[in-house]
Amino acid sequence: MIWSDLIQQLIFLSLSGLGILGNILLFIRHVHMFIMGSKKKPIDLIFTHLAISNVIILYTSGVRYIATDFHFKNVLGDAGCKAVVYLARVARGLSICTTCLLSVVQAVTIGPRTSLWRKLKPQTSWQVLPFLLLLWIFNVLISSNLLYHITAGSSLNSSRAGAYRKYCYMLPSGYTVKWLFLSLMALRDVIFQSLMGWSSGYMAFHLYRHHKRVLYLHSSGFANRASPEVRATWSVLVLMTCFLLYYLGDFISSFYIGSVFTLDSIILNAKLFLGVGYAALSPFILIIKDFHLASCWHAL
Repeated sequence: MIWSDLIQQLIFLSLSGLGILGNILLFIRHVHMFIMGSKKKPIDLIFTHLAISNVIILYTSGVRYIATDFHFKNVLGDAGCKAVVYLARVARGLSICTTCLLSVVQAVTIGPRTSLWRKLKPQTSWQVLPFLLLLWIFNVLISSNLLYHITAGSSLNSSRAGAYRKYCYMLPSGYTVKWLFLSLMALRDVIFQSLMGWSSGYMAFHLYRHHKRVLYLHSSGFANRASPEVRATWSVLVLMTCFLLYYLGDFISSFYIGSVFTLDSIILNAKLFLGVGYAALSPFILIIKDFHLASCWHAL
């Protein structure tokens, strides 16, 4: 084992372990708030769903990584490859869609009470459940081609297909089927990432405008203080930047691999780290962001 491989393994395992811990903390925090709170807030249900999606991403990525880089290939058979790769793709889509839903709900909540968008705010957790169910159905269907085209390397001559992650291989599909699913994946990512960018920008603008109004009403001595609005704005912008950078990079690499069936290990490793990066870091940003937004909601 060369040093670069060892360093890569340590980074991946540390990132995955930290991410699983962060998502568990996010899950426990919002489950506790949902159960113990006098009012069942829809936002707690969305946070919980996002944490579950991120844990699935980290777990499936870890299983594939350990099975290949630590030479435990017998752990994954043909059914194992299909299940792990399929769950990872479905969870990736759920993470994108749920983060977008979370951002839109927060933008609607923090917006002016007189805004027409405020009417879209879900009042109960039961109003969120149909949206989460639709996200599951949509992402399960949009990734269904993997159940047929993913296979274990032991049952295939690797020269016939492109590697998905060194040991699991993706069988070539028909031109129409390949570009149909790639187009659906691209359309999903563009729509939900655009909504995420719009809602985050809307929140940042509204928080900044509220901050300026507060400075005008109070003495200038507050100008040098980091108000809850400023901290919340930075949290929103950091989350949006991480979301767009990680998932845009992951989308480009996934689209490239799916269209040309590349065997380039550099691209495969980059895709792996991009795939787990947001799932690992987002819970900590979300906890900070949620805390700052909570402070602002009491002031708005």
